Amino acid sequence: MKVLVLGAGGREHALVWGLTRSASVSEVIVAPGNPGTEEIVRSVVIDPSDPAAVVELANELDIDLVVVGPEDPLVKGVVDAVQASGRRAFGPNAAAAKLEGSKAWMKEVLAGAGVPTAAHGSFTDADTAIAFLNTLDGLYVVKTDGLAAGKGVVVTKSQTEAVAAVQSYLSGEAFGAAGHTVVIEEGLRGPELSLLVICNGDPDGAVPLAPAQDFKRAHNDDLGPNTGGMGAYSPVPIAGPELIAQVMATAVTPTLHSLAAEGIEYNGVLYAGIMLTNDGPKVLEYNVRFGDPECQAIIPRLVTDLGELCWASAAGEPLPEVKFRDEACVTVVLASENYPANPRTGDVIKGLDAAAKVSDTAIFHAGTARRSSDGELITAGGRVLAVSAWGAQIADARARAYECAQLISWPGQQYRTDIAEHAAKIPPSAV
Repeated sequence: MKVLVLGAGGREHALVWGLTRSASVSEVIVAPGNPGTEEIVRSVVIDPSDPAAVVELANELDIDLVVVGPEDPLVKGVVDAVQASGRRAFGPNAAAAKLEGSKAWMKEVLAGAGVPTAAHGSFTDADTAIAFLNTLDGLYVVKTDGLAAGKGVVVTKSQTEAVAAVQSYLSGEAFGAAGHTVVIEEGLRGPELSLLVICNGDPDGAVPLAPAQDFKRAHNDDLGPNTGGMGAYSPVPIAGPELIAQVMATAVTPTLHSLAAEGIEYNGVLYAGIMLTNDGPKVLEYNVRFGDPECQAIIPRLVTDLGELCWASAAGEPLPEVKFRDEACVTVVLASENYPANPRTGDVIKGLDAAAKVSDTAIFHAGTARRSSDGELITAGGRVLAVSAWGAQIADARARAYECAQLISWPGQQYRTDIAEHAAKIPPSAV
């Protein structure tokens, strides 16, 4: 089949990479793509969040399946438009994508489904929001209600910082209309887990992918501001089959049934961000697409044909058995100076040719561009590249990922040096 992938980031590069390795896929086209995807597939420049433009392109290219990468096109109804045109699209429709489009509504769904989550409240008034902050126990989470490109979350022990976030969001200063409602939560404590689940519209037919763990803070030892993600790894030693089954039974399946009761069918990926607390797993958030950078750590391990998996999900058919390689994968994100607050861009990236020669690795482009004057590859975003490497154990994959990352450079480059460090020390027999 002929597949159109929508998006321009590292996640989309990984999806393109995986689909080109799928026997079921004859051709992959990406819109708009990036310099990394351009090395392996054809790119077409359109706005992936414009439903009419996507349908027009899909018709022009006679596309069999549209795979939507980012959340914005999903929330804006791209899947609805493609389906209405008679073609298949992988991803939830706009009604289901509201799980990510409105964090306040997502919390209502969780409460209605009886899914364990943090104590929380939704507010449009700063004084009421601050009064709720005063009831919490010293770890505060403040989120924009709407989409904020992975940046609309503040997790802090400082009430002063939490109050400043509330005021900045509600005033529209930080994220415009996306912040006019804020969700405030008690801070949960424990290890985090990312579980990505493929859904086919049947609340009891969803299938979990291999779990991953990502690293949200900008700096080592989980210090610094929250980011879109500085690295990830899979498998996760602490997340065995019993824990995954528990998350499915207490969170994912009840959520899908709750949506179905409202007439909302869920197809595509449901990303469950889980905190493993002393009281059991609790849902931190739902996203409605592949995580970034979790996607870059999971797709290289996938044995099942990615094209077949996406097609079955989009078509509402029984999902194929999902299999993964025994090898571990570790992904390290290379970011620009001053990311996430005000990333510096326009710097020439060096060392990619040498890095590409490191065995069992893939370098996924996220924020790169070609300089118009001479075609040099330059930084064009906060998260610039994601280096993924695989090996027999987490320690092997981690060593290879950092070997590759150290060959790449540009002025002001930053990356964490502790991705999967703890997991790599766990005896292989425990993984």
